[in-house]
Amino acid sequence: MTLVSTPIGNLGDFSDRAAATLAEADLILCEDTRTSARLLTARGITTRTEPLHDHNEQHRIPALIAQLERGRRIAIISDAGTPLLSDPGFRLARAAIAADITLTAVPGPNAAITALTLSGLPPHPFMFSGFLPPRTAARREVLGRLRAAEQAGLSATLIWHEAPHRLAEMLADLADIFGTDRPAAVARELTKRFEEVRRGPVGTLAAWYTDNRARGEITVLLGPPAEDDSGADDLDDRLRAALATLSVKDAASLVAGAINLPRRTVYARALELARQTDDPHR
Repeated sequence: MTLVSTPIGNLGDFSDRAAATLAEADLILCEDTRTSARLLTARGITTRTEPLHDHNEQHRIPALIAQLERGRRIAIISDAGTPLLSDPGFRLARAAIAADITLTAVPGPNAAITALTLSGLPPHPFMFSGFLPPRTAARREVLGRLRAAEQAGLSATLIWHEAPHRLAEMLADLADIFGTDRPAAVARELTKRFEEVRRGPVGTLAAWYTDNRARGEITVLLGPPAEDDSGADDLDDRLRAALATLSVKDAASLVAGAINLPRRTVYARALELARQTDDPHR
C-alpha cells in the first residue's frame, strides 16, 4: 500500500513518480473522488477510485486488508497534500502495519511544512496539531494545555490549519492565552494564484483578520515563547500567594481564571506546591 502526496494547489507540483504510482495501482482510495477527479484527469490516470473518509474508513478496513493480502496494489490520496495529516487513512495504515503488509509513501506537497518554511519563525522544533476544536470553549481548553506545556518547558513553533470563518476568533484566542506580542504568521492559499503569508505579532494579526475576512485554505503558525518567558514562575508565584489564604481548590480556580489556563492543569500544580510546603525536606 502506498501513501501518495498530491498538490496543495498548483497541479504542477504533482511528481512524475506520484503519477506513475497512481496509474499503476489497482485501486486509488480518495478522500473525495470528485475532488481527486480533476488531478487524475489532468494526468490521464484512469485507475478506479473509491472514497475513504472518516465515516467509512473503520468498516472498510477488513475488506481492504484482504485485498492487500491478495496482492492488490492500493494507493491512498487526500484532497490535497500528504495523506493521514488531518485526513483519513491513519486507521487503515495502522491495520496494514499490523497485518505485516508493506507500507510505503511517495512524498510531496505539504501545507504545514510549506507554511513553516515561509513563516520566518524558527523551523525546529515544530509541532503540527491539525485543526483545533471549532467551539470556543473546547478550543481554549486545548490552547490552555499547550500554554501550560510551555510553562513546563515546551518550546516549539506551533502549527494548525483553520477554516476561514473561524480564523479571527482563533487568533484572538491565541493572543489572549499566549500573549499579544507572540510572533505568528498566517499562510493562505499556498502555491495558488493568491498565495499570501502575513507575519507579525499574533495580536496584530487577530485585529487584521477581524476587519479583513480571510478566504481559502489557511495555515496558522505561532512562534515559540521568548527565552525570558516568565510564565512558569508567574504561575507558581500566583499560586503560592493564593495558597497562603485559600484552599488548593479555591486557589486553583482563582489563578486559572486570571491567567487563562485550564483549571485541571492549575489544580495539579497547586496540589504539588501545597505538598512541597507540607514537606519542606522534599
